[in-house]
Amino acid sequence: MCQNLNLRIDGQTKQETLIIDSLNYSKKHKDYKSIELEIDFVQKRLFKMGYIENKLEETKKANDSTFITSLNLKRKFNTIYIYYDKTTLNINTLKSVSKKVFDNYFELKFSEIEKTLNYINSKTSENGYPFSKLYLSNISIQDESNLKANLIIEVPKQKRSINNIIIKGYEKFPKSYLKHYLKIKPSQVFDLNTIKSKTEQLNNLTFTNEIKSPEVLFSKDSTTLYLYLEKTKSNSFDGFLGFGTNEKTSKLEFDGYLSLNLTNNLNYGESFSLLYKSDENDQKTFQADITSPYLFNSPVGADFLLRIFKKDSSFTTINQSAKLHYQINSRHKIYGGIISTESNNLLTENITSTITDYKTQYYTFAYQFLNPQSYNLLFPIKSKVYLEANFGKRKTSINSEKQSQLTIDVFKIFNLNQKNSFYFRLNGSNLISDTYFENELLRFGGINSIRGFEENSLFSTLNGVINSEYRLQLNNSIYIHSITDIAYFENKTNNIKEKLFGYGFGFGILTKAGLFKFNYANGKTENTKFKLSNSKIHLSLIATF
Repeated sequence: MCQNLNLRIDGQTKQETLIIDSLNYSKKHKDYKSIELEIDFVQKRLFKMGYIENKLEETKKANDSTFITSLNLKRKFNTIYIYYDKTTLNINTLKSVSKKVFDNYFELKFSEIEKTLNYINSKTSENGYPFSKLYLSNISIQDESNLKANLIIEVPKQKRSINNIIIKGYEKFPKSYLKHYLKIKPSQVFDLNTIKSKTEQLNNLTFTNEIKSPEVLFSKDSTTLYLYLEKTKSNSFDGFLGFGTNEKTSKLEFDGYLSLNLTNNLNYGESFSLLYKSDENDQKTFQADITSPYLFNSPVGADFLLRIFKKDSSFTTINQSAKLHYQINSRHKIYGGIISTESNNLLTENITSTITDYKTQYYTFAYQFLNPQSYNLLFPIKSKVYLEANFGKRKTSINSEKQSQLTIDVFKIFNLNQKNSFYFRLNGSNLISDTYFENELLRFGGINSIRGFEENSLFSTLNGVINSEYRLQLNNSIYIHSITDIAYFENKTNNIKEKLFGYGFGFGILTKAGLFKFNYANGKTENTKFKLSNSKIHLSLIATF
């Protein structure tokens, strides 16, 4: 029958015994071999603490089940002076681990030696020397409580750089994304840790996933990097239906839109989208846009957009834009380009002078920050910032006038835990001009603006909307949420300044067909009471294929 053995380790003094006890060593063992291993482990820990001269005096058997070990800790060395070669070690690396760095040596607490040497070795590896060796030599006593040693770094004569990159799984992955999005390319200094952190960013793309960590094959004179990727479904169809009661006619009215987004079908990372929207106010919108990243394998991409808006039989407005963008890194992007607009009065009789034929041309500059959380299928984007500034002129048949337009769209999800979160969004626009026409006003309201109001039913020269939701995620495919929206807008054509409010609730269900969303919201102005007849129901389905 196996008998448990007890171990007690004593120092030469009470103080030494307290130091040994602070290590919380194991006192119960199944056999004597286990006791020997524990004593050796304790001595090594004491060595790292600075008791490098500690000595095992004896281990004796007190009785059938108890062994008593006596250790002599001797002197404790607190500091070590490490001498280094400036030609093989960057002084900035040392300054990050030691507060006392001099021309040819630096000081360390003895307990920090192992951690510091590992850090220096990792930095050496990052510089293209994955097989470097690092150790201390000529360790000797400097004085009563300090040691000194030489730091030796052995590196190969030649740095390792990436010679070949081979993609497994998704062989047609656009190579421009390796070079400009991940910033990984042949001839680059090899550092596996940096490469792994970069390839994790692939999961932020909608059309690919990393299925396995990168691997590397070293040969005598080359380094081959293997990336393991898969192509994912990235095309999407977004349909929306809204309905509510018309305040004037008391009849049920419908509005909605259809949106198709095709992404990476040509394996260039490109996207093409179409949008058609029709709302209760006899307003129709058609939009097509194309994004082509990394033109001719350069870091610059292009965005083209065409939007046609028609307001019943009053006017049409055509917007065209051409932008160049530069992807700073996986989250930050900047834009610059031109936006042109042409609007035509369709009224046969010029009943009102507020609708006028005009043309504008803006120079546009924009910035975008996107922070995904790809692990969450219900809420794949954690935060976003989009800022845009447009400057130019508006021309009519009789005059020309300077104009500018500012736009902001910011949102963030605050995750309290796995199930509970808060969603906040701020979006708004400001059209700055000396005079305004009805057919150039900013339009807002509806599911993507302030909920509880008809789509694009509100006209302004300045508007700002705050959307907030408390979200409860019941599982990975169902969530419920509250709706609290606040808006402020001004319309200088008729001197209106007003506050709007929208309250309600909603839910989302991730099905095989896609993400189905239901929103119920009631909208009101500042000085009106709630009416159930003002409520709007918004239904949408986002399908990925």
